[in-house]
Amino acid sequence: MVNIMKLEEYINEIEPLSPSEMKKAQERWDAIAKPLKSLGLLEEAVIKLGGIVGADQVSLNKPALVIMCGDHGVVEEGVTQIGSEVTALVAENFEKAKTSVTVMAKVAGVDVFPIDIGIKNDGYENKELLPYILCDRKIDKGTKNIVKENAMTQEQCMEAIKCGIDIIGELKSKKYDIVATGEMGIGNTTPSSAIATVLLSMKVEETTGRGAGLCDDGFSKKRLAVEKAVKRFFESEGKKEDSFDVLYSLGGYDIAGITGLFIGGAVHKIPIVIDGFISSIAALVAVGICPTVKNYIFASHKSKEGCGEAVLDAMGLRPFINCDMCLGEGTGAVAFLPILKMAVEVYRQMSTFAEIDIENYKDFEKEEK
Repeated sequence: MVNIMKLEEYINEIEPLSPSEMKKAQERWDAIAKPLKSLGLLEEAVIKLGGIVGADQVSLNKPALVIMCGDHGVVEEGVTQIGSEVTALVAENFEKAKTSVTVMAKVAGVDVFPIDIGIKNDGYENKELLPYILCDRKIDKGTKNIVKENAMTQEQCMEAIKCGIDIIGELKSKKYDIVATGEMGIGNTTPSSAIATVLLSMKVEETTGRGAGLCDDGFSKKRLAVEKAVKRFFESEGKKEDSFDVLYSLGGYDIAGITGLFIGGAVHKIPIVIDGFISSIAALVAVGICPTVKNYIFASHKSKEGCGEAVLDAMGLRPFINCDMCLGEGTGAVAFLPILKMAVEVYRQMSTFAEIDIENYKDFEKEEK
């Protein structure tokens, strides 16, 4: 618990959403000249944004995507089709805007910030946090093999979390108003499945999918690796299921960094968007550390990977889209942002019933209650 205590200075700054501002946002929706609640979850999302930033300040003018990149020692167990060297190659392609998510981000008007938090290479000269430039915040050259030992030390895990929190603070200072989460790390669905197995008390076969298209032999190796890692955790950690302990024992620098992004969103009052399975696991850990963090999180889509839906259900979050995506990198989160932006603009710009001299719709459901 001493490590959680180190987070208290941040956690103590986190406030619940403002009920009065959410009420104002609801009243604004009810006054807009359209059928009540006809935009469904999108209306709820804007009301939530109102609770975060204030009903009159809701806007999404400057979105960012932060991609946490790191390698995983568990790759040596044969749990992936390709080697860890691909993490660095893809991360460098983020710089060149030649990946799926950077193409999508350009269309959506989202600035991309790839972060080397734990890639297995010798680092870079650049340390500036600028769009499309790989930012060096490396803690170590990949994690240890979770089958055999803890992924990282408690101190390294804290450093990774703090990195994510600090990045949100830096982005807020640059006037970014919403942050999508992404990741790049060959093998990172294996630690994510291990974390889910422990925190959700589920079976390995329920939490472990094929990742990036494993063959049957690779899939068997992956399940076995998750089983061994979970068994080691319970034996070495004395069956403590504290979220922080699970994270440093079974996680990765990318997952811990994204955990920090979610906590940082709550600290700095910036909405943070879950992408897919890996970032949803980071959100689950963040909410385990501080339940109030959930108020600042939006789930973009239902991942096709493993127990993605179960992870969101555990946090009480509903995804907005379902495209059977499981690519990662932040693709699902970026796909969601234009939809949310459209809802925000309806909220801000559309005429009210009073302005066009039409009688308001009546909320018969509320009257019957």
